[in-house]
Amino acid sequence: MHCPFCRHPDSRVIDSRTSDDGLSIRRRRQCPQCGGRFSTIETASLNVIKRSGVIEPFSREKVVSGVRKACQGRPVTDADLAMLAQTVEETVRQTGSSQIDTNEIGLAILDPLRALDEVAYLRFASVYQAFESLDDFETAIGQLRQERSEPETAER
Repeated sequence: MHCPFCRHPDSRVIDSRTSDDGLSIRRRRQCPQCGGRFSTIETASLNVIKRSGVIEPFSREKVVSGVRKACQGRPVTDADLAMLAQTVEETVRQTGSSQIDTNEIGLAILDPLRALDEVAYLRFASVYQAFESLDDFETAIGQLRQERSEPETAER
C-alpha cells in the first residue's frame, strides 16, 4: 500500500477492525518513511463475467438500476431496492467464487424480487427469461398462484 503522503511503497498495519456489515476490514496504517497515518478499507473482490466476455467489478448500483425498471410504478421504495441488492450480493458471495456470470446474478435476483413484488418479478422475469408469448406469462402466473396456495393448504 503506497503512502498517500510521500508515496513510499510500503506501510505497516497498526490496527485492524471488521466493519459493521462484516464485508470489509478497516485497517489503520503507518508509513515507515514519513510516519504519516492513514486508513484503508479492504473488501474481497467480486467480478462479474458479462455475456460479451468482459469482466468488471460487481456493483450493487447496477442490480438496483436493473430491478428499478421492473419496479417502475410499483409501491417499492429505494430502501427496498437497496435491501434487495444487499441480499443478492450476499447470495452471490456465498458461492465462494471470485468471478460470477451475469446469469447467476439474474437467478439470485428472482427470489428476493418475487418476495418483494410479484408484478415487478414478472416484469423482470419476462426480460431475463426471454418470455416469447402469453403462454410464458400464464405459466409464470400459474406458478405464483400455486406457490401462494400451497401454504394455505398446508395450514388446514
